[in-house]
Formats: sequence, C-alpha cells, structure tokens
Amino acid sequence: MFVVSAVVLRDELGRILVVRKRGTSRYMLPGGKIEASETPAHAAIRELHEEVGAVLNEEELTFLGQWTTDAANEPGHLVQGYIFEHPWIAGLSVQAEIEDLLWLHPDEMATRNDLAPLLTERVLPALGT
Repeated sequence: MFVVSAVVLRDELGRILVVRKRGTSRYMLPGGKIEASETPAHAAIRELHEEVGAVLNEEELTFLGQWTTDAANEPGHLVQGYIFEHPWIAGLSVQAEIEDLLWLHPDEMATRNDLAPLLTERVLPALGT
C-alpha cells in the first residue's frame, strides 16, 4: 500500500488543480509519498513545492479526510491518502516529475475517465461535488 498526502487547491472559478506525473496516464491531486520522518501535513507542503512550486502555509492547511482506494497508476495496489485543502496560490507550474497540470471544474471531472480513483471516489464526494 502506498501512503500519500495530497492537496486540493481551487482557483477563483472553483476549478481544482490536478497533475499527471511523467510516465503515467491518470491525473490526480498534487502530492506524494510521506517520508518516514514526516507528518502528512509536512509531506503535503514538501510535495507541492517540489511538484508545482507551491509555497503552502501550514496554518492554512485544512484536513479533509483520510481514505484508501485503488492506486491510480499501479494496478493491483492500494493507496491511502491524507487529503488537505489549501487556499489558491498563483503562479503554479509543472516541475519535478510532473508532466502536465490542469485546472478542472468538478462538473468536468464527471465526464473524464483519466482521473485517479482517490479523487473521483473519495475526495469529490467529500467536497460535496
């Protein structure tokens, strides 16, 4: 099982940032694996800085929930995600292992088949979308 932290960032139009890592086919929330010495919040802060250049304020992170579901890009594996929300940050861009990023409205997400199960099955319902 993979244990990760990820963050919901929404822009002024209500769109949510999703990323696709190099060599994968599914989009997911930005974030990544929690290292042994990290809390889920610290992992989220580190990963978002590495992946999209975000400088998150720990005091503005809000814990949304913890869920387990099928891993997006690793068939036969599970992912346990600690999911946070953070206010929008301007100037984000593709960095590190990220190949693409999109801002998608939750309504758009229902019509796509290239999104991670953790996002579609757990996070979006928790957000009330």
